[in-house]
Amino acid sequence: MTAQHHDHYASLRPCLRTKFRLQWEGVRDTYVLLSPDGTVNLNPSAGEILVRCDGTRELDDIIGELEDLFRASDLAADVYRFIDHARQRGWLD
Repeated sequence: MTAQHHDHYASLRPCLRTKFRLQWEGVRDTYVLLSPDGTVNLNPSAGEILVRCDGTRELDDIIGELEDLFRASDLAADVYRFIDHARQRGWLD
C-alpha cells in the first residue's frame, strides 16, 4: 500500500449510513447488518470493524483497536480493503 493511499484513509472517520443498523445476534454470536432491503450476516472481523464505524474514530484508531482485540499486527491493508468493500456496498459514508 502506498503512503499516499494510507494517508488518504488514515484521516477518515468512517460512519455507518443511517439506513443501516448493526445488531448483535446473541443466539448466533455474531453481528448482522439490517437495512430496509434485508439482512447481511457478517463474519466476526467485519462486525468488529463496522461496530467501530460510528463517525467518532479515525481509521488508524480503529485499526489499532482491532489489532489489540485480535492480538494481531499489520491489519491495516485488510481493514482498508473491507472499508472499500463496505463503501462500494453503500454501507458507509
